Amino acid sequence: MNNLSLAEQKMSLMGEILLCSLLGKILFGELDKAWLENLISEDVFAEAPFGAEQAETQHGIELLQHWTKDNQTGISEEEFKILKRDHLRLFIGTDRVLAPVWESVYCNDERLVFQEETLQVRQWFSRFGLQSELLYREPDDHIGLELSFIAHLASLALKAIESEDQQTLDETVQAQRDFLHEHLLRWGPVWTKLVVQHAETDFYKGVAHLTYGTLLAVAEFLKIELPEEKML
Repeated sequence: MNNLSLAEQKMSLMGEILLCSLLGKILFGELDKAWLENLISEDVFAEAPFGAEQAETQHGIELLQHWTKDNQTGISEEEFKILKRDHLRLFIGTDRVLAPVWESVYCNDERLVFQEETLQVRQWFSRFGLQSELLYREPDDHIGLELSFIAHLASLALKAIESEDQQTLDETVQAQRDFLHEHLLRWGPVWTKLVVQHAETDFYKGVAHLTYGTLLAVAEFLKIELPEEKML
């Protein structure tokens, strides 16, 4: 990041904020048909605002563009049922959860939630004045919340650049590096591969590829050495 001009740093941070925020909202919470239709009408997946050079990002955008084109006139009730079924299979489970969305599941043999990693992530959120809106009901180490947290840290870094606050910039950039290395980069790529393997819709396959590309791009932008992945 230090070898980039301030203008390039700001542009990259803005793209990171947009993309991580979008992915976080897609992945956390209930499926919202009206909101998804708004993404289609605004052609949100026309291009990636960050990490566009990553092959995973490009593949994800292609799949999401295909999904957008197929639903250009609106998401039919049948299509929405298909999306909800895919969401259920992948992230909630009918027999078993195919792509668990919580970090702690990847870190213990029993595949349990609300473990040590959950508390560590909660402490990270608290350090920067954040708290999950579903505290104690949804584990804090949800993939969507962790992506949203990265967007929050990037927004703090951007504000620090704009206010010429080098100390805060250094602190928030280092916080991104540490959180990504200790948490999201250890399990996020494994999660994306599970989604790609099991998803039945272009939408969720595209989201998974786009998430993986985003993680790779953030690691490259912040010069983070990829940690060993925590496999299920």
